[in-house]
Amino acid sequence: MRKVIVFVLVMLSFSLHALEVEGVKLPDTMQLGESKLVLNGAGTRSKFFIDLYVGSLYLQKKNNVSNDVINAEEKMVIRLDITSSMISSEKMTKATLEGFENATNDNISPIKTEIDQFMSAFSEEIKEGDTFEFAYVPTEGVVVTKNGTIKETISSKPFKRALFGIWLSDDPAQDSLKEDMLGR
Repeated sequence: MRKVIVFVLVMLSFSLHALEVEGVKLPDTMQLGESKLVLNGAGTRSKFFIDLYVGSLYLQKKNNVSNDVINAEEKMVIRLDITSSMISSEKMTKATLEGFENATNDNISPIKTEIDQFMSAFSEEIKEGDTFEFAYVPTEGVVVTKNGTIKETISSKPFKRALFGIWLSDDPAQDSLKEDMLGR
């Protein structure tokens, strides 16, 4: 009987900590090399009343200050879980480029080469259920994966700041998503 109670308590604590957003079950933690990252927060990116993707942020320790996260030189991941068939490669490319422009105050020229390299991750068809991860590793740069396959690695700190700024800057893709990702 005691084992059953312990098992139930363990399962309850697991389910209380697991986060589900728009049907996407997000792990509480993520392993990045030797580092264990924690889910800082997650929310839904919507446009014209259509939920497009779930964006989540994983950090080494929780932080709700956007500029601290954008400028941090530590491992972190932004994960996008595509929840709509309305997203296409062209739409994702256009929206991401707009995000870079907003995050850099319309000054993308210093990182234009890196942005072009990054955009190639969206060249293949994007469909509902796809997952993108943008993992920042200070010694390597931003490692871009789609469905667990590495697409690009971009070694530029200014690029990393602009990329994370798409969701966390003063002019984010969506204010409510920024607040959710920051766990506010």
